[in-house]
Amino acid sequence: MNKAKCSLLTAMTIFGTVGIFVRYIPAPSATVAFIRGILGSLFLLGVMVVTGKKPQWQEIKKNLWLLLLSGGAMGLNWVFLFESYNHTTVATATICYYLAPVFLVLASPLLGERLTGKKSLLCAVALVGMVFVSGVLEGGFSGGKGFVFAVVAAALYASVMFLNKKLGPIDAYDKTIAQLIAASVVILPYCLLGGGFGMGQMIGRDYALLAVVGIVHTGIAYWLYFGALGKLSSQTVALFSYLDPVIAIVLSALWLREPLGWRGILGAVLILGSTLVGELPIEKMGRKFAKKG
Repeated sequence: MNKAKCSLLTAMTIFGTVGIFVRYIPAPSATVAFIRGILGSLFLLGVMVVTGKKPQWQEIKKNLWLLLLSGGAMGLNWVFLFESYNHTTVATATICYYLAPVFLVLASPLLGERLTGKKSLLCAVALVGMVFVSGVLEGGFSGGKGFVFAVVAAALYASVMFLNKKLGPIDAYDKTIAQLIAASVVILPYCLLGGGFGMGQMIGRDYALLAVVGIVHTGIAYWLYFGALGKLSSQTVALFSYLDPVIAIVLSALWLREPLGWRGILGAVLILGSTLVGELPIEKMGRKFAKKG
């Protein structure tokens, strides 16, 4: 395995463990999201200073409003995702979060893209998977608020993806740093108006976990991710990205002892499978294989 793949594998593994760390931090979700944005942006700025990479101010200025909007959506997306961890299992929250590509596909006509029959079918399959994960077939509503928060987080992340497609040419590091700063700026008033940061009950270990979420799960993970991005094919990146939910689901079961059940597993397969099929060029791969045969 080459260096780029190792970097991407490490980044996806780190992303897959964020729910476990957030679960053990006794602070409001907005506080965790705010500090994540601050520490992550500071780390990436430090990387740019050390490597001698200079911000492309002209491109940042041209895309400023879209960066602010997408960054704000990113911050709120974290708040809802972290809050979902507090009300449902990490596995359920992560599976629902992966509905984001489905929401983006449904919004594709707004980008001038055609919603094909294949895409519509895959979206329908993913939404059926959502029904299984939600628990409504069992006469209940697994996770209740947690499920809803995770779906809202997915919708917000889909909006980030949507806005990113509207951005003009801009360096990945510049874009991410601007969005992380914007995310913290948007969350700050919410923290202050909500009665402060709520960190009074935290001890040394909790601050260490918070630092890990900000530096490792954001700064280092994004650094590794973007470092590998330009050296690998989009298909490889898409395939590796599914290590994130798989790791989260496994850790949820083994570390937190959170049962998923057969309906949850089926829902996970439908959601993750449909989004994976939608991202990989299955038809082209099939034709290429047929030619080789």
